[in-house]
Amino acid sequence: MKAGSNLEKVLSAGHFAVTGELGPPMGNNAEEVRHKAGYLKGIVESVNITDNQTAVVRMASWAACKILIDEGLEPNYQMVCRDRNRLALMADILGATALGIKNVLCLSGDHQRFGSHPESKNVYDLDSVQLLAAFAKMRDEKKFLNDKDLDGSPEIFIGAASNPFADPFEFRVTRLAKKVAAGADFVQTQCIYNMDKFREFMKRAVDKGLHEKCYILAGVTPMKSVGMANYMAKFVPGMDVPADIIKRLKGVDKKDQAAEGIKMAIEQIEEFKEMEGVAGVHVMAIEWEHRAKEIIEGAGLLPRPVVD
Repeated sequence: MKAGSNLEKVLSAGHFAVTGELGPPMGNNAEEVRHKAGYLKGIVESVNITDNQTAVVRMASWAACKILIDEGLEPNYQMVCRDRNRLALMADILGATALGIKNVLCLSGDHQRFGSHPESKNVYDLDSVQLLAAFAKMRDEKKFLNDKDLDGSPEIFIGAASNPFADPFEFRVTRLAKKVAAGADFVQTQCIYNMDKFREFMKRAVDKGLHEKCYILAGVTPMKSVGMANYMAKFVPGMDVPADIIKRLKGVDKKDQAAEGIKMAIEQIEEFKEMEGVAGVHVMAIEWEHRAKEIIEGAGLLPRPVVD
């Protein structure tokens, strides 16, 4: 065990893992975090806490992670390279592990021009691959990036993100391999809608043996409406929403489109369960935490396994 987190234990035991996601509030309302956490308790192995997602200022990820721990849930601390230099990133992971956080997801972060403060300056002192390597060095060698010894042992289960649909597609698995080589223990993918393309991505990953070096969790985000599907297809970079998804949602009454979106998410998970190399799913029910259980239970993934 590298960190002994619940997520690591479930994956190591060979179970099909489930992670969830919680977006912190755009304020310091701890009760909102507790309220959302209540919907996810007992139905996932760990909960991703986003870090100023879409470059919009929100409660600090580490703080929301601590609230989750106090509520009896296991967090997955998301960290983006956009907002911190290497000093802050290393300091924050030391502080986070001191608070009991055992999972971390290393991300580059959405560019600030898309967020609430487009005039802000980004940092990107490290990119996501370098951040993975830095944290692996801190855990495995107990050294900072400057090769100086650190006091203590930040035991962390290190995660990375992967987008199978960004251009060029031919580079996607190579990019994943770089993250695995840098130290990723698990990978969570972008929301998946183009199943044919994802099957090809997984085939290439399996051919390279990447599924034997890290755990790959497929990203699932239910569509709430035709409007959401059209927006994601047209305006969200790196998102691949096939026309037949939009056509299927248009084919049902507007009041039934959310239910159809959940049905589609369940069907996806059923396919992922049978797909070679997929070790679990990452359910990102964006601002829909209260409906995550419908998806997970509908896919036959409850109750969750208990691993000591």
